[in-house]
Amino acid sequence: MIYAEILAGGTGTRFGNKDLPKQYMMLGSKPIIIHTIEQFVISPKIDKIIICTPKEWINYTEDIINKYIENYDNIEVVEGGSTRNESIMSGLNHIKEKYGITKKDIVVTHDAVRPFINQRIIDDNIKAITSCDAIDTAIPATDTIIDTGLDTVIDGDGNDFMIESIPNRSSLWYGQTPQTFKITKLIDMYNSLTNEEKEILTDACKIFVLKGENVKIVKGETFNMKITNVFDLKMAEAILMERLND
Repeated sequence: MIYAEILAGGTGTRFGNKDLPKQYMMLGSKPIIIHTIEQFVISPKIDKIIICTPKEWINYTEDIINKYIENYDNIEVVEGGSTRNESIMSGLNHIKEKYGITKKDIVVTHDAVRPFINQRIIDDNIKAITSCDAIDTAIPATDTIIDTGLDTVIDGDGNDFMIESIPNRSSLWYGQTPQTFKITKLIDMYNSLTNEEKEILTDACKIFVLKGENVKIVKGETFNMKITNVFDLKMAEAILMERLND
């Protein structure tokens, strides 16, 4: 079985909107998350779609799926976790309890707020996972990356921080999603982590990196953007408008 997990645990705080999480904000004539789900609905390779969302948004998510998507028999909405990786594991636990898991089963995990995912990226992820246990989607870095050597997120103009190093941009890539995994391997890798390792995780592929496992890269697209703030939403509106006018 090939499962898609749509991770919809984000909030709307960066939009200044605490009442409506960003994935439910409108992009054109429908919510951002609906654009995302539709790409997995039309993929003939996806058997089941699991939406991982906060418990209090499960009913709302089911309502808008019912409103905007005609064929939703293979879509299920489940409660996610407090972190990205906990949400992934929550979705996998649901799959395990309801359907069982074999070594052949794979999961394609994707951000709900990346609505411009296309069929080529989905297909390439599924094709690549046949020869590896973990796949990341990424594009080559175009900006210079500055490393301060600090874990703290800069809040302000950064005048109190110093540059520790400037890595060679030619070897750097910007991570996107989907990230695709053989399910049994991902579960085993996650369960092998210490609490300290779980605290430093930024995404599921890092689990494999921490454990010295290979992660293949599938090339993404510049337009496969993540909508996290008002500027991103304006950019997404422009992309959508251009597509509608083609």
